[in-house]
Parts: sequence; C-alpha cells; structure tokens
Amino acid sequence: MRRSTRVPGRLAPWLAGIALGLVLAGLIGGVRPAAAAECLLVTDAQTRTVVAQSGACMARHSPFSTFKIAISLMAFDAGLLESAALPVLETEPGLADWNAAWRGPQTPQSWMTHSVAWFSQVLTRRLGPERFAAYVKDFRYGNENVGGVKGAEDGLISAWLGSSLVISPREQVDFLRRMLGGDLPVSRQAVDQTRALLKAQETPLGWSLFGKTGAGYARRPDGTLDKSRPMGWFVGWVEKDGRTLIFARFTALDIPSAEPLGQVARRQLLAALAPVLSAQAR
Repeated sequence: MRRSTRVPGRLAPWLAGIALGLVLAGLIGGVRPAAAAECLLVTDAQTRTVVAQSGACMARHSPFSTFKIAISLMAFDAGLLESAALPVLETEPGLADWNAAWRGPQTPQSWMTHSVAWFSQVLTRRLGPERFAAYVKDFRYGNENVGGVKGAEDGLISAWLGSSLVISPREQVDFLRRMLGGDLPVSRQAVDQTRALLKAQETPLGWSLFGKTGAGYARRPDGTLDKSRPMGWFVGWVEKDGRTLIFARFTALDIPSAEPLGQVARRQLLAALAPVLSAQAR
C-alpha cells in the first residue's frame, strides 16, 4: 500500500518557515547584497496566527507610498474620491511631478497604480491638517506623528515621505487586518473602494493578490536624502476560499540600488510567499 505524503496540518507552518528561510537566504545571498534591515511577515487575518516571519519586524520605518492605502481610506470616507475613475485631478504648484508617469490628469486608479506623489498631497491638503491628523490618530497608524520636520504644512504633504511618520511591518499588518475586518472608523464603501484600487493582476497559486509598494531613502542629519541608503516596502494580502493572509515586506540597503526598492521588495515577497501558500494547501 502506498504511503501518504500528505503533510499534517500542524507541520505546515513549520515547513513553510523552513522554505521561507531558504528562499530569503537565496534572495539575500545570491541576488543582492545583504540588507541593512529587513522583515517579512505573513499572518492569518482570521486567527491572527503568524504563518511566516523573518527579520526585524518591530522596527519602525517611513511608510513612503504604502501610506496611500491610508490616504485612500480617508479620501473615500470624506467624499474626496468617488470611484476608481473619479475625480480626475491635476497637480498643484509646488508638488512633485518629476516622474513622467505622474504628469497630466490622474484618476484614483492611476494614482495608486503609478504611485503618483502629488495626487496624495492634493488629497491631504483638501482634508486639511486637523482632519488629516485625526484620521491618522483614529487609525492608530504607527507613531501617529504627522508634524513633519518643518511645521504643519510640511507634515500635511510629506509626513509619510521619510519624515515624522513611521510604522513597523507588524503595525502595517495590524492596520490592514483592522481595515479588512471593518474595525477602522471609515465607511464600508471606503474600504471596498480602496480594496479595488489595490487589486493586482497576479494570482499566485490561485490566490487573489492585493498590495502596494513604497520606496524612498533615509535622511542625513541635515534632512537631505541619502541615496546610498534606499528603502522599500510591499504590503498587502492574498485571498482564496474564504481565507486571507496579510503580509508586509520591508528591506533597506546601505548601498545604492539600480531600481526602487519597492519593486525589489515586491519580487522578494512573491518569491517568499510561494512556499507559504503551498504549505497552506496541505
């Protein structure tokens, strides 16, 4: 009689952890230099069980463009955004438009897809400093500090861009869990519309993928950007058959990177997630 190769459910997380370690070791040792700081965290949204973890996941870092998830929730809840297609916004004087993909009119979907910095800043300006700060506090988002480094106006348009607002990977996962569970003080429509903006085309092992990258640089003591110290995020979740796994990947280097580390973090997450998802099916 043929012996079964089915892995007992209690061993699946253990085996997933081993596979995750091997994948990350390959990513770190064989493809790029060792990271200055990193974390990969995957949790089950329903049980809050840690499915896989590697690195320092309690350390806080600037969220960069992953904060667009929070801004989207605020803007839909406040009525500043209507749908994936409306409103169509134009940039305002003094806001960043150096990226070719950011130029010209933008919709909420193109804002999220192309990570348009000025679109975020238009929305936070329209929220105003008091309402913006109140949302961040009510979300319990990281250290909740939107003061910026130069005063209120600076914080209103750049607190999340290597400035005063910082969040850990574990806090990112907790924020997304509360969002998906309806435990944030925003409308259900704001959550559903934000989910729609985050939907990706990939379906790893048949799971639906939702997520947002973020990338930037550490700052020197004088406040200028240090492009030799890049950082990157990919945060989000996957869904299949009523199950939801929430993830956060953070990585930082002490040498320049040829591409934004958000895209690097995204690839690393998808590679490391494969053995984790395979273990869930056993």
